[in-house]
Amino acid sequence: MAHLGVPRGTARQRRSVALLATGVLTIPALAGCSSDGGGRLPVAMGQDIAPAARDRLADGSTLTWAIDAVPATLNAFQADADGATTRITGALLPTLFPLDERGEPRLDPDYLESAKVIEREPKQVVLYKLNQRAVWSDGREIGAPDFVAQWRALSGKDSAFWTARNAGYERIEKIERGKDDLQVRVTFSKPYADWRGLFSPLYPKEVTGAAGTFNDGARTTLKNTAGPFRLGSVDKDKGTVTLVRDPRWWGDRPKLESLVFRAVKPEDRADALTEGSVDVADVDPAAAHSVAQAARYRTGNGQPAHGPGADITPAAALRSWAVAHGSDEKAAEAAQKARAENREAVAAYAAEQKALNRFAVRKSLEPAYTQLALNGETGPLSDERVRRAVARALDRQELADAVLKPLGLAAKPPGSHLALAGQPVYKDASGALGDQDAKEARALLADAGWTTGGAVQKPGDTKAGSEADKKTDEKTDGDAEDAGKKPADEATGEAADQDKDETADKAGKDTGATADKAADKDARAADKDEKDDKASRDEGLYIVGDEKPGDRDPAPRALATAPAAAAQSAAVLRQVAAVTGEGATRVGTQDKQPGGAPGAYAPQGTAAPAPAPASNRLGKDGKPLTLRFVLPSGPGSQSLRGVGEKIVAMLDAVGIGAQITKVSDESYFKDHIASGDYDMALYSWPATAYPATDGRPVFAKPEAATDGSLLVEQNYTRIGIDHIDQLFDRAVSELDAKTSGDLLKQADARIWAAAGSIPLYQRPQLVAVDKKLRNVGAFGFASPRYQDIGFLGGQAAGSTASPAKGTK
Repeated sequence: MAHLGVPRGTARQRRSVALLATGVLTIPALAGCSSDGGGRLPVAMGQDIAPAARDRLADGSTLTWAIDAVPATLNAFQADADGATTRITGALLPTLFPLDERGEPRLDPDYLESAKVIEREPKQVVLYKLNQRAVWSDGREIGAPDFVAQWRALSGKDSAFWTARNAGYERIEKIERGKDDLQVRVTFSKPYADWRGLFSPLYPKEVTGAAGTFNDGARTTLKNTAGPFRLGSVDKDKGTVTLVRDPRWWGDRPKLESLVFRAVKPEDRADALTEGSVDVADVDPAAAHSVAQAARYRTGNGQPAHGPGADITPAAALRSWAVAHGSDEKAAEAAQKARAENREAVAAYAAEQKALNRFAVRKSLEPAYTQLALNGETGPLSDERVRRAVARALDRQELADAVLKPLGLAAKPPGSHLALAGQPVYKDASGALGDQDAKEARALLADAGWTTGGAVQKPGDTKAGSEADKKTDEKTDGDAEDAGKKPADEATGEAADQDKDETADKAGKDTGATADKAADKDARAADKDEKDDKASRDEGLYIVGDEKPGDRDPAPRALATAPAAAAQSAAVLRQVAAVTGEGATRVGTQDKQPGGAPGAYAPQGTAAPAPAPASNRLGKDGKPLTLRFVLPSGPGSQSLRGVGEKIVAMLDAVGIGAQITKVSDESYFKDHIASGDYDMALYSWPATAYPATDGRPVFAKPEAATDGSLLVEQNYTRIGIDHIDQLFDRAVSELDAKTSGDLLKQADARIWAAAGSIPLYQRPQLVAVDKKLRNVGAFGFASPRYQDIGFLGGQAAGSTASPAKGTK
């Protein structure tokens, strides 16, 4: 977590990390858990929120919603903003383009009458026409001065503002008032495809107009808001943030009188549900399983189906009664005591089950995927063939099935790093890497010089892996090598045809080329409308490492807005804290950055596999092929270690040794992932509505700093090539949605081929919700519509809330 003393000009230069890493258990019995309405479970991009028309909902009540902790800041643009910040500000501040359930931004008519690009040449101009009724809670109309103040605060030109992201704002040249303050003209110095992600959330000029207010004033309070709710109070001692209806809200009147966000640690959620202290809570499968069991507590004859007393047969009960009332006083006393204790246990358990039965579990797939990250900076994984072999050894479908099928959720492994199934830019490009193929994995390893006898051979002259060694030793006029330790020839413009020929020649040497050809057949079809014909032809056959260095975009690296990434889930953990150096994230042995927490959704695993026999273990120059698999050691990360053990077994089958190294949860990310102290690791990334902006820092080619450290931005695999960067740069500047999407699909195919990040499965989203609540639960991609959340017909039984008096 970042602290208040963020050095000026530092947090401003970093994109906020929406690293998702909550570990949970997977319980097979949860498959029987469903919404109270029953029916089929939602698919990947669906919602499970028990929708209901507003006229069916009671007016005036309080809902209590569990969050991890009271947010450190209410300023969503600061480095320590988190999921709770996003959840709370979503009800308080304007989001001009909230996301629908497909992850697409949709204009919100409560704030905008229209917003569109009205000029493309000579410069892009966007005209916003604001809703004439839209006002801040002090009565002032939302207008151009608010846009101007936010642009100046987030543009990156004034280091006095401690901001975590500024992408898009730095491309704005000027903002002008139109016919009146309700018309805002935004002129860009460079085209920006993701302009819909700007000014969300929109803060009043009273917050963004001065550095002091922006940096400190908006951390604990927001005096001026413009949402269906306004901020009532923040009580850090009680761990609550209370929102109340805003009487100046011009849209649909909120059904809730108040909305309380209560800090409840994830491990305490089941107890909070039982106690009735919350109405809505994200839960892990263990807690969800408890809720599902509660609905099946009583059998048809009224006897408990589980828990204390469930295994007592009628005959056993009769014998117990007979002993308790028998002539043997000592035996009777013992039996009576045992029966009394059992009655107490049954009563307590029954009360717990009754409390839990008030809830239903809403479930969907979270807009985030868990990946196996391969560190390509040093060691065996610096060779792309070894990375590809690791990927080809994995059965991604088996891993996805183990995680998601027990929950009754769709278990198709993600096919893209930049989008999820259902999004417009989604395309399965995993063919650029290939499916599981143990034979192909062994062939790739052999081509890289890793053989069954290599572990016992003494180092000496050998041609094994010579191609990789030669490429590593070659100099390219001082140009930096790519993270895979091969010169990157940029395959764009006039170099495309030459690169295609070089790639085809290299394919005869790389036994993984078969998979590339199959994948690139699909890529050629997707790129048929690409304007740059030569760049499109380069998509025809691709092996990472074939690009030649090209001119980089001279513009400074933009820090991603990531508005969608921040809004996707309340499970997003604390943002990685600001580092002390200038520029992009610096990572070196002496420069480790603070970061998030460990973990990813995964099934409870089996015992660690036994080491493979020596005859199966591969090696080179007398050294065995062994990879360091870093995983967290905490009790909440058992599931993560379980999926790690499954991966170890899959790698063992092709001769790759993987040793699990357990580290503390606190140090897992900051001291290992971010600092590069690992070979393999598991963590998650959120999907986004703006992949051109938000994906760039995650897959950008690392650069060497003058002090010897590596500038990795958010690319913790340290694998990147110039051409991927250029495709992102072109996509974010392309105003035609189809063309921009095609460029992103090309970039994703190359990311797959680089084999630094292997998406395994989409994360499940489980939310325990009071059965009488509607329009709330597992939102998936969609933004909550807070004014439509409410209880059916009247106050929910057992709710912590009480109906508001005098409401209409």
